[in-house]
Amino acid sequence: MPDKQIICDITPFSMLDYPDITSCVLWFAGCNMRCDYCYNPDIVFGKGKISIGEALTFIRSRSKLLDGVVLSGGECTLHKETIPLAGAIKEIGMLLKVDTNGSNPDRIRQLIARQLIDYVSLDFKAMPGRFEAITRSTLYKEFEKTFILLQNSSINFEIRTTVHSALISENDLMLMADHLVSLGYRGKYYIQNFVGDTETVGTIPEAHKRIRTFRYPEQPVEIVIRS
Repeated sequence: MPDKQIICDITPFSMLDYPDITSCVLWFAGCNMRCDYCYNPDIVFGKGKISIGEALTFIRSRSKLLDGVVLSGGECTLHKETIPLAGAIKEIGMLLKVDTNGSNPDRIRQLIARQLIDYVSLDFKAMPGRFEAITRSTLYKEFEKTFILLQNSSINFEIRTTVHSALISENDLMLMADHLVSLGYRGKYYIQNFVGDTETVGTIPEAHKRIRTFRYPEQPVEIVIRS
């Protein structure tokens, strides 16, 4: 495995990033989307500072203190090294979670086929008609391919959407929830409020409204508000 510096930072301990699991988080450099509300511009535009070998050394040193590792970013699936890295993490005996925008279904397919991941958080950025405006990318079809892969697998996964009131309305959320139902999703749909206390990738107006409750007809999808 090439010992490349593709990791920007490591969060040594978290009880929030992997549901019900103590974990560390590896933040991978680079992203193929440019969501204005993204609060990680240093990671999206930055370069890695930590090598894969250094990350594995850290993980081994914490293997008796933590239960899992989260691969996040940026977009961790941009890097082909995530496959051997995931294998090394599983050999250490850790659970593995991947945070992804869904833009690399082939990478997710490989991880599933090799039984290297235990949990996935998949970002649902917007409906097809709004996807390019929100993400500055044309990767909606790739997102949906990733969703279908996960839907047809035995991997535990969740769908989440970050909401900035100037970009995503409650009506948009209703359409997005309906869309998930139409695709056969039966899990939890997490709504995350944008927190405007840090630098973002793009220039956006202040978010004047936060989603505190969200009324949705009784459907197989359960809406959960985070933050």
